[in-house]
Amino acid sequence: MFFDTKESFKNAYIEAMQNNFGKSIEQATDVEKFLTLVGMIKAHANSNVYKTNNYLQKTSQKKMYYFSLEFLLGRLLTNNLMNLGLYKLVQSGLADFGIDLNKLEDIEGDAGLGNGGLGRLAACFLDSLATLRLPGNGNTIRYQYGLFKQLIVNNEQVEVPDQWLRNGNGWETRHPDEAVKVKFYGHVKVTMNYETGRLNFEHVDAQEVLAVPYDMPVVGANTNCTNILRMWSAEASDNLPANQDFIKYLNEVNQICLNVYPDDSTVEGKYIRIKQEYFFIAAGLGSIVKNHLQKNPSLDNLADKVCIQLNDTHPAMSIAELMRIMLDDYGYEWDKAWSIVSKVFAYTNHTVMSEALEKWPVEYIRTLLPRVYSIIEEIDRRFRETVFEKSHDRDLVERMAIIHDNQVRMAHLSIVGSFSVNGVAKLHTQILVDDLFRDFFNFMPEKFNNKTNGITQRRWLLYSNPELTELLTKKIGPEFQTDFSQIEKLLQFVDDKKLQKDFMKVKYTRKLELCRFLKDNYNIDVDPNSIFDTQAKRLHAYKRQLMNILHVIYLYHRIKTEPNFTMPKTTFLFGAKAAPAYVLAKKIIKLINCVAQKIDNDPQAAKFIKVVFIPNYRVTVAEYLMNASDVSEQISTAGKEASGTGNMKFMMNGAITLGTMDGANVEISERVGMENCEIFGLRDNEIEDLRSHYVSVDYYKNDPRIMQAVNSLIDRTFSPEADDFIDIYNDLIIRNDEYFVLADFAAYVKAHEHINELYSDPSVWARLCLVNIAKSAYFSSDRTIKDYVKDIWHIKQIDNSDLH
Repeated sequence: MFFDTKESFKNAYIEAMQNNFGKSIEQATDVEKFLTLVGMIKAHANSNVYKTNNYLQKTSQKKMYYFSLEFLLGRLLTNNLMNLGLYKLVQSGLADFGIDLNKLEDIEGDAGLGNGGLGRLAACFLDSLATLRLPGNGNTIRYQYGLFKQLIVNNEQVEVPDQWLRNGNGWETRHPDEAVKVKFYGHVKVTMNYETGRLNFEHVDAQEVLAVPYDMPVVGANTNCTNILRMWSAEASDNLPANQDFIKYLNEVNQICLNVYPDDSTVEGKYIRIKQEYFFIAAGLGSIVKNHLQKNPSLDNLADKVCIQLNDTHPAMSIAELMRIMLDDYGYEWDKAWSIVSKVFAYTNHTVMSEALEKWPVEYIRTLLPRVYSIIEEIDRRFRETVFEKSHDRDLVERMAIIHDNQVRMAHLSIVGSFSVNGVAKLHTQILVDDLFRDFFNFMPEKFNNKTNGITQRRWLLYSNPELTELLTKKIGPEFQTDFSQIEKLLQFVDDKKLQKDFMKVKYTRKLELCRFLKDNYNIDVDPNSIFDTQAKRLHAYKRQLMNILHVIYLYHRIKTEPNFTMPKTTFLFGAKAAPAYVLAKKIIKLINCVAQKIDNDPQAAKFIKVVFIPNYRVTVAEYLMNASDVSEQISTAGKEASGTGNMKFMMNGAITLGTMDGANVEISERVGMENCEIFGLRDNEIEDLRSHYVSVDYYKNDPRIMQAVNSLIDRTFSPEADDFIDIYNDLIIRNDEYFVLADFAAYVKAHEHINELYSDPSVWARLCLVNIAKSAYFSSDRTIKDYVKDIWHIKQIDNSDLH
């Protein structure tokens, strides 16, 4: 199956088609052609997985495992072909058969293993780890369905199953021989071992589930180093009690991997979420421990050979589970086990909002995981003693406790059991140490550090924006493609008038591509000569899509009431999913679509404005959207966004950040200079100062623009039903506008006016965009991963020449 020339590829393709489907190429369907190609590329990648694993087996060097409930991978065919250096060879070989590679690429669906930024970050990290030749594997759940596929019906979000496995997943390999047994429910049987004088703990009468691993190769660019993403699938165990209702049991097993983030607004949903979290960490740890003991006589040196990064709190129970394994399965004393376990885990926090920190009722964890809960209890008891011995402050003990008010605080468990705690942007980390985790920082400052997020330039620039890549290569040479820090060479050419014009041509080309995509997939017509102003991210009140659409409403009213009003034609693009139970967010989606419909049907307004809500926002949509956009809307309430990574993708492709001083916007503005981005609104400290005496209705009463826009939510301007958007109105006026939309509105309007002014001069605008591209190297996930390696993981790079 190996090939390295066009002819050897063609011969291998014919053979693979016959072996896989018993067909000639002429007889095969498009899906069969696609799956045959994927199978060949997977075999190519797996030969490198073998080389990588063989080398690591011989050297026994330290590995990092990235535990994440999400990996938002997107399509893999293009990425893997490019990383392997096979794209043009395969494209040419297929063309000889009359097969268009682009057509096969479009057959692939987005892997439904995640939701938003946290999962996309994890995917970027895997790409960078392999490309930098670092031993780092992913660990997650093999979901049967993704988050959900979003339809817009009568202007409202409707959720239907995301059937990403409809054509199978040609990239994965099932390993039933490496399955791990995972136990739920039952109770703990305690007996005394009189020979050792120790208590034995045994989890009995449990419901056993089999965790079966599926491995996908993670292909690095220009290297044989290939890691894996291990996905765990829940299957029925053979070890069932005689009186088990098998159908009921099977339904419960299937629920575990059914979909990403089941609705946890119900008791049943909460139990499923906890099951998911324990399932993938128990399986992952079981596999890691087994692998370690194949090469080492004991777990004594586990922390020297293994580092596990907890991506947010979803994998927090890893700490208690590894303690359980060491105590119950391998007979370690508590202190010895804890000294090892607390050196294995590192924790990444992804939120500054205390209300968003994960907490689970004690009753649920105790019922589902009786032994794990007893270990969490003991961790909490010992930690409470430590805090009190050092502080003699009972209030401090309660504030820092892991179990408090009949809830297990997963962030506290993660901090206590990890040797490193990091935020994901400079401002975010500062808020963690100054506010959210101040007590922990004062108690253990050595644990805390910052690791500003990054994105892989390979997917988000080199592969998805070939026209810009070609332009940059001609101007500064190809070195930036393998060493992205070289992109800064572009700075010396930002005043080059020809380059500025060429950049604007590239941007126009990408706009045409987005227009074609929107027309072909959604029958949406967009003017490529308009400003493309984009906000694409999860729909949440703090991200303030509401402020964006209120500004559009304000513009609509100006167009309708001011005969001489003019503005550059602007297309306001939105991409967002709202959690199924998040009523306010879903109402905002409906508002955006109703405003879009109103403007489309008004020839006077449509001359200036187009509003587009792109249904089912996902990685594939982002790949078109990010490089076509002129303006990057990053307008979260200051102090609420941990980092953001969309802001980096827009920046890398030459869009101007219009944003608040929040998350990674802070570092973007520091690097490009305030004159090369558009920062507006209250800073995080100003928000906190205002919070105690903020009265949103004062802004409503004192600013006619706000009053008119807000009133149009309830005066039937955008819906025949007067109460259609009453929830949004109440959120702003009655519930006092928690995220300060009205407080920042005037500054937001002014920022847009300045953007329009800048855009009116193509040379000025192009220069701004080129400066942003030139300063984007810091936001590569390659840099982020190097920081993790240096400060946290301490894993070693593999020499490519060793991977034979």
